[in-house]
Amino acid sequence: MHPFSPDVAFAARDDHAACREAIRQGSRSFFAASLILPRRVRAPAYGLYAFCRLSDDAVDVEGGSFSALERLRERLAGAYEGRPYPVAADRAMADLVRRYAIPRTVPEALLEGLAWDAEGRRYETLDELHDYAARVAGTVGVMMTLMMGVRAPQTLARACDLGIAMQLTNIARDVGEDARAGRLYLPLCWLREAGVDPEGFLARPGVTPALKGVVARLLREADALYARARRGIAQIPLSCRPAILAAALLYAEIGRELASRYALDSITHRARVGGARKLALVARAGIASPWLSDGEPLPPLDAAMFLIEAVARHPVRPLREADDGALPQFLRVLEIFERLERAERYGD
Repeated sequence: MHPFSPDVAFAARDDHAACREAIRQGSRSFFAASLILPRRVRAPAYGLYAFCRLSDDAVDVEGGSFSALERLRERLAGAYEGRPYPVAADRAMADLVRRYAIPRTVPEALLEGLAWDAEGRRYETLDELHDYAARVAGTVGVMMTLMMGVRAPQTLARACDLGIAMQLTNIARDVGEDARAGRLYLPLCWLREAGVDPEGFLARPGVTPALKGVVARLLREADALYARARRGIAQIPLSCRPAILAAALLYAEIGRELASRYALDSITHRARVGGARKLALVARAGIASPWLSDGEPLPPLDAAMFLIEAVARHPVRPLREADDGALPQFLRVLEIFERLERAERYGD
């Protein structure tokens, strides 16, 4: 059999277990949400998360060094060429990029976004910020959609909308943390329009009505993208919808908490969603997800077009596997997040 056949696996059971542990340790919320995914999507999702986490950590640990990025590019090339590094995440990545026909352009764009972080790049306009968010988050949305067995351009466009919306929420939440690390992601032209000097703010990060106005503006942009993204959730397999809708609702709620409970102060506070509220949102996702409507087609963001075009150009061998089951049992979904709430409350 050809070494690049999707039927040949590099990752063993221990590798999948290691990837699962990486997500369990790295993000309790994401791990709990992943349990709602159908089995056929859950395992490759762990592999994808592990590789993305490995990439992010490698850049952070080495201070954003370009040598770390070059090694990541070599590892990605190895995964695509059938010679993955002897690491669980690399072997899992080698399997999933072949099995789901993921164009190399997509994960390469993720690494490009990490390179922009290493450069300390700043973004003059919202469109430039979209370019960055498409790379570090839209790429993950595209890869997850392909792993669900969907390659339709409209669905991929909405997956990019969701990834970009989540990244904008992250940026709004982490303004203070980023500034103290010398990073600034808010559109520079927005800051100047509001009377905030970017260099002065970085030298002395502080909460002002003008800065709050910029944060509110970014959250409005994120909300508009969450609304667009909901249409795409109606286009993915029924069994995948609760997890993706839950993720969208949970992230959008971070922005609402930032606006209401924290009065748009992301300098001295880091907004979070409490366990009880997470439970309510996941319950809502379980109820609402079967009834979502895709509505009229919407054009993709310009920043996402290169990802959608890369998928359209990539040859694909159709996978012969059925959607494994209907919606997860509603009580099981609630039980998962009830455990999460207890863990957060008691520090488990």
